[in-house]
Amino acid sequence: MNFLEERIAKDGVIKPGNVLKVDSFLNHQMDIDLFNKMGAEWKKRFEGKPINKILTIEASGIGIACVAGTYFNCPVVFAKKAKSINIDGDVYVTEVESFTHKTKNQVLVSKKYLNKDDHVLIIDDFLANGCALQGLISLVHEAGGTVEGIGIAIEKGFQIGGQVIRNLGYQLESLAIVEGMNDETGEIIFR
Repeated sequence: MNFLEERIAKDGVIKPGNVLKVDSFLNHQMDIDLFNKMGAEWKKRFEGKPINKILTIEASGIGIACVAGTYFNCPVVFAKKAKSINIDGDVYVTEVESFTHKTKNQVLVSKKYLNKDDHVLIIDDFLANGCALQGLISLVHEAGGTVEGIGIAIEKGFQIGGQVIRNLGYQLESLAIVEGMNDETGEIIFR
């Protein structure tokens, strides 16, 4: 088991409906030491790639992406789920569906912060069906940038997202891949 799998096994909680609750360390309360290990691991896995920007989606990916940004020495941009008055000018927009929240959202990034010169590493906390990732990929393509890779904290290997993204030809590096969960026994099986 790697460091993230160990933490999931120790503190993750399985809920009915294939929900893995990791809010005590990943996406509500954040363990920065763990995030540092994740950033260092992605830096190793994407060594040699000309990454000059990290892209994530609000909200749970932001903390992880920011810490990873220190390892890549680059800015972090997050796709917003709602246009606010402080976003001025043109934006790239796409629609994404959230597995966790069972909602569809339009997400947007200001054209000032994503462009044709960007070599982007996409970072997110979970990968289930891959809808959010496909939306982020389309934002990078719309901007004329290059997706250099995708870093995921936890991939649900029993759902189609990882296969879909890998079949598109992207380097997808998930730090923990859950193959199965049992909400009655609390058992988590890792790939």
